[in-house]
Amino acid sequence: MADKPKLGLERPVVSLVGVGPRLAEKLARIGVNTVGDILCLLPQRYEDRTQIRSLGSLRPGEKALIEAKVELAEVAFRRRRSLLVRLADGSGALTLRFFHFSRAQQQTLARGVCLRCYGEVRAGATGIEMIHPEYSVVAADTPAAENTLTPVYPATEGLHQQRLRRLVDQVFERLEDEPLSDLLGEFLPSSGPDINEALQFLHRPPRGTEIDALATGRHPCQRRVALEELIAHRLSLRRSAAEQHRERAFAIPRDAAALNRLREALPFALTSGQEKALAEILQDLSAASPMHRLLQGDVGSGKTVVAAFAVLLAAASGYQAAVMAPTELLAEQHHATLRGWLEPLGIGVASLSGSMGAQARAGVLGALATGDVQVIVGTHALFQEAVSFSRLALVIVDEQHRFGVHQRLSLMRKGQKQRHTPHQLIMTATPIPRTLAMTAYADLDYSVIDSLPAGRKPVATVVMPERRRSEIVARISGHCASGQQVYWVCPLVEGSELIESSAALELAQELAEALPDVAVAAIHGRMKSADKERVMAAFKGGRIHVLVATTVIEVGVDVPNATLMIVENSERMGLAQLHQLRGRVGRGHAASSCVLLYKPPLNAIARERLEVLRRTNDGFKVAEKDLELRGPGEVLGTRQTGVLELRVADLVRDADLLPDVIRISEQIIERHPERIETLLRRWIRSGVEYAKV
Repeated sequence: MADKPKLGLERPVVSLVGVGPRLAEKLARIGVNTVGDILCLLPQRYEDRTQIRSLGSLRPGEKALIEAKVELAEVAFRRRRSLLVRLADGSGALTLRFFHFSRAQQQTLARGVCLRCYGEVRAGATGIEMIHPEYSVVAADTPAAENTLTPVYPATEGLHQQRLRRLVDQVFERLEDEPLSDLLGEFLPSSGPDINEALQFLHRPPRGTEIDALATGRHPCQRRVALEELIAHRLSLRRSAAEQHRERAFAIPRDAAALNRLREALPFALTSGQEKALAEILQDLSAASPMHRLLQGDVGSGKTVVAAFAVLLAAASGYQAAVMAPTELLAEQHHATLRGWLEPLGIGVASLSGSMGAQARAGVLGALATGDVQVIVGTHALFQEAVSFSRLALVIVDEQHRFGVHQRLSLMRKGQKQRHTPHQLIMTATPIPRTLAMTAYADLDYSVIDSLPAGRKPVATVVMPERRRSEIVARISGHCASGQQVYWVCPLVEGSELIESSAALELAQELAEALPDVAVAAIHGRMKSADKERVMAAFKGGRIHVLVATTVIEVGVDVPNATLMIVENSERMGLAQLHQLRGRVGRGHAASSCVLLYKPPLNAIARERLEVLRRTNDGFKVAEKDLELRGPGEVLGTRQTGVLELRVADLVRDADLLPDVIRISEQIIERHPERIETLLRRWIRSGVEYAKV
């Protein structure tokens, strides 16, 4: 017998039998471009079709495999035209209901035909039924039942499960002759499965495998694949970092005189954590290869002033710096802060936002293009095509996960016109556990500001049901009489900016009526920038005592005299967001409090979230819990980055694998660099260029 031709896992998917250009296009939508990609397209879940159930044993709500003969098939014209097929097996009867059907289908489902069907059992008008089940005609040689669990794959429109399963079968037929190379074997215990055994099991778990056990993601075969996938992603980012070091950047020398002028002008001294982070950043900037550094610091730790020193050096060396913030309010705050620190030193700071007038905007764009503006602060408006820089050498991104990858990449390219890549500093107030940062941000160096400014007191957090609102209102009067100020945050469940803004205005009106001696104002997302600036300036100046706000004040706003915050609907909000909001108070030297109001009853997760905030002000502990409850996509923003599009692994569930991920990936770089390309092709769908941002 002639040998089977080599399958060629690197060959395009059209080389498989039955795959033409149209099907290949649909497969590409789910990340399948090569034959090997099919092996790495793992099931999302499984169905048990290993046992045929009698019709008499079925109950509504179950999914089951059945086998029975057609007694009757008819087209019914009731509320909706449908094909009804009555089945019986001696123990009972069941109706199949099809709303979409063809004449050929009608002819197939004739009286006396034996069918095998899989679907969800529902209660119908005439007994139990299945709506649009998977089915096949049972021939004389049909096996009794399947020997493995049935996989359910990620799919897209026009790509059916049965077709995907047939393609997987086709690849596995040849895999014995052309197994995947086991690239991690020497680093792992010999008792575990190799990559081929793991993939074979995950595509076709044998009869008797517990579906619930697979749903946890902790099976040894799932762990083996998750480990390899995480290693591949880390290697991708480490390769990106190596490529970045080969790029050219404007070297920004350490100008001691300029640094000292800013130090002397500041009304405070930097903390040891700020000094350490600044030293690392200055070292990076002095190199002719671009800096890619993540600056972590809890809410209120003073990241902005560290960034200001970097901006100062870029401008003092004749280059331009761009500072990006996710919201106009935060951009306005950064603009005001940087102007206050840098303009007395002779460095102009301009702003660019989507709400600027045409004339003002044109003036800023012209000055940027000629180099007359050295420092620009803005939102996503900085990404637009009309924005051109003269000598962009430094990009600072605040809360980077709020920006999409395409936006950040477009800004980086703006600095590459002179064949130089800008230095990049990413700031985040989301503390990230070390092993997670070393995996998810393996292409970045990172600095941590681990201490708060001197005199900063922790915020006392209390959790209260909303029925005690009147007690809080009564407390506000005395609080404001003593010269202190209050935030009352009013987020709504609906997520509509219009509804949220209306609710804030309504609450401000209620508080103004209840507290006639207290100046109350509202700020919300639908206000014009100038109006927001005016209200914030009045609040910061002490002319407003109570500021009712939507979550637009979540990041960046700095009013040291605000010492009390009340948050409505706190049970509906994520831990990171609540921690960010709480960080708006406790920014001065006075003791501060945060009251989290909730609507009972609390579910278990909401109760846990609020309890964490009540117990600790430690951002790392909050981040660990947030990661556990919400997952890394939200915490890191990896849903937008395209860097960690994980198919199997889960950064929270598999956190205990991360030390091995780091160890093995470093050993591969050192001892087997030739394996890296194979691992990347096997697991990485996104272009490596995205990792650069």
